[in-house]
Amino acid sequence: MMQNQHEPQSAAKSPKPHRNLMAWQKAMDVVVLVYDLVRSLPSSELYGLSLQMRRAAVSAPSNIAEGAAGRSPDEFRRHLAIALGSLSELETQLEICSRLNFSTPEVCEKVSGLVNECMALTYGLRRSLAAQASPAKG
Repeated sequence: MMQNQHEPQSAAKSPKPHRNLMAWQKAMDVVVLVYDLVRSLPSSELYGLSLQMRRAAVSAPSNIAEGAAGRSPDEFRRHLAIALGSLSELETQLEICSRLNFSTPEVCEKVSGLVNECMALTYGLRRSLAAQASPAKG
């Protein structure tokens, strides 16, 4: 019997382990919200703030996925650090949006809240990898 290509696979068998990570899932949600937000920015920001926000948003889940793709724990942590940097950039860009009144405070706060949640999950994942790499002291 052939397996349906759309059936979920277990984490152990999944060729895409990043899909099981909450940090990646939340980062993907951030991308969707950012793309929705930048549609409302002035056209003068198409190649400025809008482009920077989209790049930073896309970078976060991309780096989480790349790091999870069978790399060493050190490489995975390095990619998580890059994702955290992108999320920090995005947080700053959201503040700029808010200060320039390019979006409503509610929209900026909603996106910012999800960015912060994603950052917390990514920091937690990074700490978990670091704890696995360091030998237990006894």
